[in-house]
Amino acid sequence: MLISNVYRPTVFACRADEPLADVARRMIERKVGSLAVVDSERVTGIITERDLAGALASSPDPASEEAARYASTRVETAALDEDARDVARRMLDAGIRHLPVGDHGRLVGMVSMRDLLALETWAA
Repeated sequence: MLISNVYRPTVFACRADEPLADVARRMIERKVGSLAVVDSERVTGIITERDLAGALASSPDPASEEAARYASTRVETAALDEDARDVARRMLDAGIRHLPVGDHGRLVGMVSMRDLLALETWAA
């Protein structure tokens, strides 16, 4: 099955200079585990629940830290026409749970390990 059949076609994002308290609030409101980090119109990273936990563990004032400081800047993406099993394998190998989905260089959504697990469960 292709990623185009399983990804979430909505991009939730935060600004690179946004305080982590606002980032965490947005994740809770949207019920997501990650946000794309944008600077103007360009995606500069991805911030996850794991990154927020890292900020809590290492910063004396994590709520006021900026998203860019804790976001992962090495952003891999999945393509709409990529096989879901191949994407799941890449995510497992890289130890990541959220992957932006791109279409010809444009961010169009996100796929999570939960989405891929659901696919496997329902397909069985």
